[in-house]
Amino acid sequence: MKQSVNIMLSGGGTGGHIYPAIAIANELKERYPESNFLFVGAKGRMEMEKVPQSGYEIKGLNITGIQRSLSLKNLTFPFKLLSSLINAKKIIKNFKPNVVIGTGGFASGPTLFMANRKNIPSLIQEQNSYPGITNRLLAKKVQKICVAYDGLDQYFPKEKLIKTGNPVRQDLLEIDKKKKEAIAHFNLDPGKMTIAVLGGSLGARAINKALEKHIQAILKNDVQVIWQSGKLYYDEYKQFSQMDGVQVWEYVQKMDLLYAAADLLISRAGAGSISELCIVGKPVILIPSPNVAEDHQTQNAKAITDKNAGILLEEKNIDTLPEVISLLVEDTDQRGVLSKNIKELALPNATKRIADEVDKILK
Repeated sequence: MKQSVNIMLSGGGTGGHIYPAIAIANELKERYPESNFLFVGAKGRMEMEKVPQSGYEIKGLNITGIQRSLSLKNLTFPFKLLSSLINAKKIIKNFKPNVVIGTGGFASGPTLFMANRKNIPSLIQEQNSYPGITNRLLAKKVQKICVAYDGLDQYFPKEKLIKTGNPVRQDLLEIDKKKKEAIAHFNLDPGKMTIAVLGGSLGARAINKALEKHIQAILKNDVQVIWQSGKLYYDEYKQFSQMDGVQVWEYVQKMDLLYAAADLLISRAGAGSISELCIVGKPVILIPSPNVAEDHQTQNAKAITDKNAGILLEEKNIDTLPEVISLLVEDTDQRGVLSKNIKELALPNATKRIADEVDKILK
């Protein structure tokens, strides 16, 4: 095993692509402490801030996605793609990586494409149950594809697939022991059920609007609500914290304590979120975003709800949220079944298993 290697990672755009890449880098850093790490991201996206905060160097490509609606921005896409391919080639030439790992996002495509052109070994970590077109195209050339769901052999070469799961925060593995600490942290009433609402780090407009409209009806269930509105919407909704039993947070840093406090969760269905929810093992209402590529959040949610491990509520039916909550609050047995079933889907050692595959490539 090489003691000093150059490891390149590319992923970003959302936390669902960034945090797995950082988790994989942290695991590999423990195994290869003398090694060099370099991230490649998209300029102007959140990875350019989050990756340096985690202690890693990052280079940016001037790349964006194609707008699904008719947009003048699409006219610039070919030029940005060409520019990104040229810059990715330069970054790879200078860094000389022994392996390149892609976790998805705009920059991942050009980076892995150029690595493959240079015959540098590479690995894709595909978080979703329905992969995007970029990873499907890259799959022909990479050595390994680490996935979190069954059935992806319809999109990828079967011999390259390894079911590892998605990397999750390690502090979620023992949340059962943190209930008392969580109640104190959020200053909750221990005699009431707690509903935690998660719309992602930036927020989800439809979920926020539904809470604004129905919060009174939800509170009639004698519950308390921790509402993560997201950065984009906090100023619009922070006044709801003045209501008894409601806390509005822009973003909860101590997610382990939020999960520990919650008796019922309402969440988007991003791949990273679902992997965390499986580890946490609490009953969950999943409201997939319809505004993502290939509607992959609905596919992610169905992979859970088809196993009776969660409740799927489509955004077009979001006004039924109070009724769905009421049914779950009243039905202790149903909550128990959902909790048991989602826990059985957990893959808690994903980061280590992905790093094992990188080890094999490096050997």
